[in-house]
Amino acid sequence: MKKGSKTLHAIPGLTLSALLLAAGGSAAAPLRAESSIVPGNTMPGPLKAVHYDQRLGEQVPLDLPFRDDAGRPVKLGDYFGTRPAVLILAYYRCPMLCDMVMQAAESGLKPVSLTPGKDFDVIVASIDPTDTPERAAMKKRDILKRYGRPGTEAGWHFLSGPKGSIDPLARAVGFQYVYDPKLDQFAHAAGIVLLTPEGRVSRYFFGIEYPPRDLRLGLIEASGNKIGSLVDQVLLYCFHYDPVIGRYSVITLRLVRVAGLATVIGLALLVVLLRRRETAQPRPLGAA
Repeated sequence: MKKGSKTLHAIPGLTLSALLLAAGGSAAAPLRAESSIVPGNTMPGPLKAVHYDQRLGEQVPLDLPFRDDAGRPVKLGDYFGTRPAVLILAYYRCPMLCDMVMQAAESGLKPVSLTPGKDFDVIVASIDPTDTPERAAMKKRDILKRYGRPGTEAGWHFLSGPKGSIDPLARAVGFQYVYDPKLDQFAHAAGIVLLTPEGRVSRYFFGIEYPPRDLRLGLIEASGNKIGSLVDQVLLYCFHYDPVIGRYSVITLRLVRVAGLATVIGLALLVVLLRRRETAQPRPLGAA
């Protein structure tokens, strides 16, 4: 009976997570570019308020106090100034959706050759004022174990803090969430935010799947093109960030231009190579 009771109590939490996952997933096709809100007739009660308002270019307040996963007092601005950042708003005792978002970010970043702590930072800030550095440290260990890239620990930051710090950060990036006292859970949409080294909102990625190519291009753009390679610059020329769907999509005309230019360069190199081979061949005996 006790086991069945636990199962029954878990059902509302899983149902809530499923609804919120639908809310986050719907951001792939929102009603307007500046918001990831889902149609009001598809979500029950207070969940209608759960969404992302896109605030591209918005400055996040850098003087907000938090505690890091070691319990040290920090300011949000301690993680800005030189590198772009991936911001994840979640909470550490979340039964389902937060783990899915964090694991999706980890999975998307793993194949990217850019290095946390060197090229960018990952900041996970809890929206639950009752979260503790101990919970943050446990979550960090779990994610880093999955990430499997030793030496990058200094680039992952799991923060906890008071409501007075959480709310201004959430407002700055347009993260709308609701606390359900009956379930003692937070209703929130699924997504991550890319910030510039100055702490301005650069890109949004919604849902629970973040393609490595999109994350790489987003980080390069957020850095002001200070990281990445020449190939990345070519890709950024051919791919355009679409705020409506929170994805990079190919620009066909530019892709055709690049392909045409590559063809011309290839033919020119072929002609040069053939000419060199002709001049390098020995002339027949008796030739003038």
